[in-house]
Amino acid sequence: MPELPEAERARLVIEENALDRTIVAVDDSDTYVCRPHAPGEIAEALIGRRLTSPHRRGKTLWVETGGPVLGLHLGMAGRFVVDADPAPRGWDRFALEFEDGCRLALRDKRRLSRAVLDPDLSRLGPDAAEATREEIRARVGRGTAPVKARLLDQSVIAGVGNLLADETLWRAGIDPRRPAGELDEPALDELRRALSAATRDAIRRGGVHTGDLIPQRRRGGNCPVCGAVLQRAKVGGRTTFWCPVDQA
Repeated sequence: MPELPEAERARLVIEENALDRTIVAVDDSDTYVCRPHAPGEIAEALIGRRLTSPHRRGKTLWVETGGPVLGLHLGMAGRFVVDADPAPRGWDRFALEFEDGCRLALRDKRRLSRAVLDPDLSRLGPDAAEATREEIRARVGRGTAPVKARLLDQSVIAGVGNLLADETLWRAGIDPRRPAGELDEPALDELRRALSAATRDAIRRGGVHTGDLIPQRRRGGNCPVCGAVLQRAKVGGRTTFWCPVDQA
């Protein structure tokens, strides 16, 4: 599932391939991906305009056009493709064509991505890659919910998914089941450092699947540092792996 690093790489695809080109056609015919808009509504708003500035908070993308803002989300399996032939079976759920012949498509086999006008960002917390020490302390370090559940709550911190949460907590040496409100300031500061490093590494390497812990997230997997067999349980409703030694 795409998380913050994949969303940032998607933002870079737009930045490097689709800016300052006049839009001449829009395929917004997928009524589920483009809900609540009717077919043709996004096209009418965007044709003749140009994408000028792509932004991201957490997993949500939006692009300024000098008029309506185009909001985009990769869902569970979406990605952007440039100048590729249209995908079979209607897997290109949304597409822009530009005056110079370039085509940008949102390709998604599972049909869980989104394309909307003027997206509502009010329910998203600060971006996980940019959250300050004060924001992590105030927003994550509170309540009785497990710290992993707090990290996964997009209204608390935006952009952390299941893999990035496990990688971050492993790097920080924090048990994912620990109540978030029990973490002291040094632990929360270490959590922030681990989150920043894990996010930065994942963007550079190509995605959250490249994390140091991730290849061992399986039954019988071992901690990459101490070699202990990883523990596995549901935490915050998600399958979770952690080291019983280094995250004790």
